Amino acid sequence: VFQKWVNREISNFDYLIQLNTMAGRTYNDLAQYPVFPWILRDYTSEELDLNNPAVFRDLSKPIGVVNEKNAKIVKEKYENFEDPLGMIDKFHYGTHYSNAAGVMHYLIRVEPFTTLHIQLQSGRFDCADRQFHSIPATWQALMDNPNDVKELIPEFFYFPEFLENQNGFNLGQLQMSKEVVNDVVLPKWAHSPEDFIYKHRKALESEYVSAHLHEWIDLIFGYKQRGPAAVEALNVFYYCTYEGAVDLDALTDEKERKALEGMINNFGQTPCQL
Repeated sequence: VFQKWVNREISNFDYLIQLNTMAGRTYNDLAQYPVFPWILRDYTSEELDLNNPAVFRDLSKPIGVVNEKNAKIVKEKYENFEDPLGMIDKFHYGTHYSNAAGVMHYLIRVEPFTTLHIQLQSGRFDCADRQFHSIPATWQALMDNPNDVKELIPEFFYFPEFLENQNGFNLGQLQMSKEVVNDVVLPKWAHSPEDFIYKHRKALESEYVSAHLHEWIDLIFGYKQRGPAAVEALNVFYYCTYEGAVDLDALTDEKERKALEGMINNFGQTPCQL
């Protein structure tokens, strides 16, 4: 697969899907859903210029520190973390870039995810301010908040329907602006959900992303995923997100095991290292 990708015989999209599959990610498990990168940083211009490197996200950095301002906070958190019981390793992020709640967050307007979201929120929609209501606002929140590290899902590159509230769900209204949450607010350069998907997919297949995608792959699937390289890249997540970090079979206490299983399922899982 790698050789085919290098020779440009398969697209960046297909390559990412294949890497996800090899690393045990699947559409059939929300806790291990395929993970895709944020690739743009420009969600405000009237036109999207894919020949300008400045419109792209820095793919060599985890999303939590793409904004330079957050790097210091994230570093300090890691350095100052001390587990009195000595069980929990130091980490940069207490949340994860891919988990079930995140998938439901993005796909809330489409069944069966709407129903799953409502079940997760004990029978109602989460408050409007926490809904996925705008792509520019979601990006801005990531830049402002080092604790929010959600990457994307493949749907952002082929499935315009998830951006529309075709079922007319009442998702509430935002507290400050009183704006009703309905269809997802798009970047200025996108004139419709279809246009967004078309341009976003074009961005994924662009020259810039083709040249830098391997940097992100190293963080998520490769050598910067754990060990000293991960520490240096500010890319260490909570210990139980890593494959093999917890030996569930060794837990004899059924309750304890169930609790830990639940935690791993909800928390997010780092893909198998390729």
